[in-house]
Amino acid sequence: MKALIVDDEFNVRYVIRQLGQWEKNGIKELLEARNGEEAKRIIQKEKPEIIFTDVKMPGVSGIEMIEWLDSISYPGKVIFITGFDDYSFMRKAIKHNSFDYLLKPIEAEPFNHTLAEAVKSWANEEADRKYKEAGVYDDVKRLRINQMVTEACLGEFFDPAEIASSLPTADEYDLTLISFYQMHHSAPYIQLLAEELEHQEWGNAFELQNGHSLCLVITVKGIWLSVEEWISQQFDIPVRLVDGESLKSLEGLPISYRALQMEWEDQHFRAIHRLNDLDHACRMRNIVHYVDTYYMEELTLEKLSSRFFLSREHISRKFKQETGMTLSKYMTKLRIDQAKSRLRESDESILSISLMLGYQDEKYFSKLFKKVMGLTPFEYRNHIKKQQTGGF
Repeated sequence: MKALIVDDEFNVRYVIRQLGQWEKNGIKELLEARNGEEAKRIIQKEKPEIIFTDVKMPGVSGIEMIEWLDSISYPGKVIFITGFDDYSFMRKAIKHNSFDYLLKPIEAEPFNHTLAEAVKSWANEEADRKYKEAGVYDDVKRLRINQMVTEACLGEFFDPAEIASSLPTADEYDLTLISFYQMHHSAPYIQLLAEELEHQEWGNAFELQNGHSLCLVITVKGIWLSVEEWISQQFDIPVRLVDGESLKSLEGLPISYRALQMEWEDQHFRAIHRLNDLDHACRMRNIVHYVDTYYMEELTLEKLSSRFFLSREHISRKFKQETGMTLSKYMTKLRIDQAKSRLRESDESILSISLMLGYQDEKYFSKLFKKVMGLTPFEYRNHIKKQQTGGF
């Protein structure tokens, strides 16, 4: 990086050389000119990034030189050094994009502060120029504005004017939060929406850099229904929309966003609870089906808990809600129903039926059967046979 010192007084050029923290700020070469005409030749040949110049010099003055620089859109930063604080001079300097001005006598601290700021400003603008030349300027610009909006939403310092520059002028805006269920697919859709909003001058869409694949949409008040219709026609992935209150000033963005985020979180948690309820209902149906299939085995709440990864208490409570009875009573009903079928339709011994149903003790089985049916298995079989033969 190069710096040019332009002044018709040797002493002034010498003082500037001595005061400047050149290497610290990346200045590798210092150039000098005694007047504006000489400075123009050096600028055309050496293209210095930083220029310190006096205002009044023989021949071409500092003001005339900056007018020339402005006419050729020279990217370097010009800092005026003057012995007087003149309003008309300041107005001309600002008009022609001077970076700053310093009053004589020159002091080290303000001089080096201005130098550092000029170098930083030039570096940022140079980076922008390179991004433009590489064809990625728009992408970088969008990343920057997305980051800025994210920081604003998080309550960090932000410049409302910079966000406003990405929006159409309006007295009020509507805020909407879009949540994408397929997180890894969200970026192209957000970009598509942003381009459409900018093209229609409806507003803008910002991808929030917070890890949740959320998109904050800021639209001119009263436009949102048109935007929502466009989204329903263009988006082929599921999204969730959360509408917020109107925003009269972008300075209120952090507060409005927090209210919007709370509503999104409430909806999110309610959705999770609904999914959990559906999941539990599905798992309970699976448990009931499992019991219907294996009721002849020794099933317990502990075994079901281990198999279906739910607590004993949860299974016990939900099983009764699903079937209207406890697990023990439900299994007893299934076994007794099966025993009745076997006693009616086969000549199997009561011991065989008892063992088949999981009861190792025939006497216990007979006692349980009588408790439920009012008859022992033997009495029930005889009763059925008499009905079938027309007697009793």
